[in-house]
Amino acid sequence: MPDEQIYDEATKVTAKDGRVILDGPDHVDVSVTPEAAEETAENLVEGAVKARGQRRLKNLPHQAK
Repeated sequence: MPDEQIYDEATKVTAKDGRVILDGPDHVDVSVTPEAAEETAENLVEGAVKARGQRRLKNLPHQAK
């Protein structure tokens, strides 16, 4: 996606009335269940670890072509 916007600010997270509210950049506003929030958190950590690894390795010459 060439026109993809990449944000460097974290999403704000609050809990209210048994739901988790995500308030992110570019006016993202989502409410999820606690269970969905926990799964999302796990997915975010996994994605972040992969992305950091990709960023660290992208200019090394041993990459597969």
